[in-house]
Amino acid sequence: MPRNEELFKALSDLASEKIMIIDGAMGTMIQREHLDEPDFRCIDSLKDHSKSLKGNNDLLSLTRPDIIKKIHKLYLEAGADFIETNTFSGTTIAQADYGCEHLVYDINFESARLAKEACQEVYEATGQRRFVCGAIGPTNKTLSISPSVEQPEFRNVTFQELVKAYGDQARALLDGGADILLVETIFDTANSKAAIFAIKQLFDDEKRLEVPIFISGTIVDLSGRTLSGQTGEAFLISTKHGHPTAIGLNCALGAKEMRPFIEAIARNTTSLVLCYPNAGLPNALGGYDETPEEMAEDVATFARDRLVNILGGCCGTTPDHIRAIAKATKGIIPREPPTSIRPNHMFLAGLEPFYIGADTNFVNIGERCNVAGSRKFCSLIKNEKYDEAISVARIQVENGAQVIDVNLDDGLLDGPYCMSKFLRLISGEPDVAKVPICIDSSDFKVIIAGLEACQGRCIVNSISLKEGEEAFLERAKLVQRYGATCVVMAFDEEGQAAETERKFEICERSYHLLIEKAGFDPEDIIFDPNILTIGTGMEEHGQYAINFIDACRLIKENLPGCFISGGVSNISFSFRGMEQLREGLLGLL
Repeated sequence: MPRNEELFKALSDLASEKIMIIDGAMGTMIQREHLDEPDFRCIDSLKDHSKSLKGNNDLLSLTRPDIIKKIHKLYLEAGADFIETNTFSGTTIAQADYGCEHLVYDINFESARLAKEACQEVYEATGQRRFVCGAIGPTNKTLSISPSVEQPEFRNVTFQELVKAYGDQARALLDGGADILLVETIFDTANSKAAIFAIKQLFDDEKRLEVPIFISGTIVDLSGRTLSGQTGEAFLISTKHGHPTAIGLNCALGAKEMRPFIEAIARNTTSLVLCYPNAGLPNALGGYDETPEEMAEDVATFARDRLVNILGGCCGTTPDHIRAIAKATKGIIPREPPTSIRPNHMFLAGLEPFYIGADTNFVNIGERCNVAGSRKFCSLIKNEKYDEAISVARIQVENGAQVIDVNLDDGLLDGPYCMSKFLRLISGEPDVAKVPICIDSSDFKVIIAGLEACQGRCIVNSISLKEGEEAFLERAKLVQRYGATCVVMAFDEEGQAAETERKFEICERSYHLLIEKAGFDPEDIIFDPNILTIGTGMEEHGQYAINFIDACRLIKENLPGCFISGGVSNISFSFRGMEQLREGLLGLL
């Protein structure tokens, strides 16, 4: 989709000149105005409203636009280059708690319009361009954590419900004039993936001009993990398909406590790095005591050490804090993002990061969570013994599996339901969820169910040209929108390839389609040239292994950057009926 090139260039030019400043806390300033509960009598649809609106600060964009605009201008006059719209709870999901979901479009549109108006007025007075960040908060629901201890697989929201809510909010923010979409305070990466999905859908399907995306996560304590358990590095990998112009952290901690985690992000991203911490850690009463001068000195060290490009404040910060930060960072040379991180590597993540590259000797994929390949696992799933089924995955990780393959294709199973349930249960088991998942199915509905249940960066196994180029590209683009890599089978409209040249021909065609028409990076492509059955004693199968090896050589020589997988377990067909030998050979459970 075409980009707003003028806007991207303006940000790039500014980023090369200075440490950019984002504003401080809207909520802190609203509290100073003693507007804890909006007066909604001016809104006709709320005249008979029965729910309390206490804490619904977003509604103030409609009821007290004068106050919201005043706060924006205070931050702009303090030196902010970016101001956030008053829309942290601006989704239908968050507004439903107040009975105001019908006002979501108006809240977001007016919030963006007010912020844009404030920026324009300050621009006219100073000649310096300022930018509006459409603030998209995390909502009060999570895809990766169950609200019920008794039902660990239960979720009170679906991926597509979040996509709809985020899409409605982003659309209204763009209509109101937002320059940037800021997905912020992310405590569950799966939620942010839904937001990215919704935003990409707006750009691609509604043909809207693409604007920059900023992404900001939040960590809960000094472990450096999000509430849903991911490390900062895994969070970066899991959101990389959003191609954020800037990424970083906000809220949760003060600047001193946040430093090691910002250092890790700065080492591992080619995006600009943003950081807007709280004004220190909260005191016993929930307030924030760090003075503007104290906070400015702490965050200025981030700038001096070339860790960040954008600084600002979150809870407890005021225009005085922003003014002090702007002053303390004036004249400091901004961080220059690297042009690449781990070139020629595939990036995967569970709760923790995993990289595959030339320096990777071999990747062990645990394939026992497969109803077609493991009688034990199949029996457990069919008998709803999911706790024991999870133990199959756990044992594989303990034994060295670096990726867990999950296949639930069986005519007697509801594939999408079983895949979603199993992966949601895995997300609550850190010793299993730490590794990436390979979602393995011949039914694309099952693959989608799996993608919507994972917060990490997965592998999809598989897509192929079996149904033609149009279906192939449609599925490839959807996999990409969900933020996954994928296995491509050597299978086309004429069938599965057995000969060397046919294998390579299909892989070469798929490679160019994915890169040139679907926008894939070569490192996100895994080819499976089909070893097929070997050692069966049948003469026509005698060349299958050699054909596979020769096809691999051609792929590596001619299709740079991609990876290859091989289903070597097919050798087990040689020993059907000799279960002890099969188990000894292949480590089957």
